[in-house]
Amino acid sequence: MAAETSAPATGAGEREPNHGMRIFIIWLVLALASDLLIWFVLGPHLPPGDLASAANGQQFDIKVMSAMAAPVMVFVLIQFIYSLIVWRHREGDEEDGPPIHGNTRVQVTWITLTTVIVLCLFGFGTYELVNGPGAGAGSGEGPSPIVNPPGAELTVAQQMAPYSASKPLVIQVIAQQWRFTYRYPQFGGFETTYLAVPQNQWVEFDVTSIDVIHDFWAYQLGVKADADPGVNNVAYTKPLQLGSITVRCDELCGLWHGAMYDYGSVMTQSAFQSWATASQAHFADVTKMLPPYATTYDPTEIKQLGTVLVKLGLTGAGGGYYPPNDPSQP
Repeated sequence: MAAETSAPATGAGEREPNHGMRIFIIWLVLALASDLLIWFVLGPHLPPGDLASAANGQQFDIKVMSAMAAPVMVFVLIQFIYSLIVWRHREGDEEDGPPIHGNTRVQVTWITLTTVIVLCLFGFGTYELVNGPGAGAGSGEGPSPIVNPPGAELTVAQQMAPYSASKPLVIQVIAQQWRFTYRYPQFGGFETTYLAVPQNQWVEFDVTSIDVIHDFWAYQLGVKADADPGVNNVAYTKPLQLGSITVRCDELCGLWHGAMYDYGSVMTQSAFQSWATASQAHFADVTKMLPPYATTYDPTEIKQLGTVLVKLGLTGAGGGYYPPNDPSQP
């Protein structure tokens, strides 16, 4: 009977090793290594980059969440691999394993740790949404954003006032099948297919559509906002570095949705000023044909719409207009 109640042995006179401590030590080393790798090696290259404040904030959030999730994943993998190696079935071993019915200490520890991790992620996400870099403003917040950068609460009249580096640059994003155009009300309201933004200045994107639902996604800026007909969807970001911008539609909007993309760039303040002034003069004749600047547009009321589209280089655009109250939506 004494032999039956003694600690399990792996061989003659050999006691069972402390598997829990083995797993813990292996996990501690690999978890620390994985977090350091994520934070210092992979972190600076995580999407969407750090070209603008919204993108930088999103990259930081991904780094933090990845660093919190890595130890959990490492533990699961170590437990799985360790079990395959140490507790695998061996030839000639026909005995049953020990009748284990549970371990209260392990269960309480697991439940406590996972609960703490989930609550920490919840607290971090809430804080970043309200107070983080860009205050979560890279996503569209409707016509009346809850959070605004300093000096960004502009009326339509203020948006049309002459450009000043002391207040946000307003860019109206107008989506249509299957192109984006950008209107600059602070420079006479000219409209172009090229997105140019200045470095180290807040930019307010007023996103709308003149046909179906689209989605404006300026990847490197960390800005993504729905473009709905009859709706002004506001998003903010502050470009921090010079670089190129790729814009895509991220909402299935018809046959040529996959081809609805264009490009832009972050310029120095002086270069942007020169570009905008030159563009204002270049598009002066087209601007006269456009309707007065407003937060949304009804394209059926734009005179000489075909001429305007051609002059803007939108010969492949011009989808049908479907106002929100139209009972027949595509």
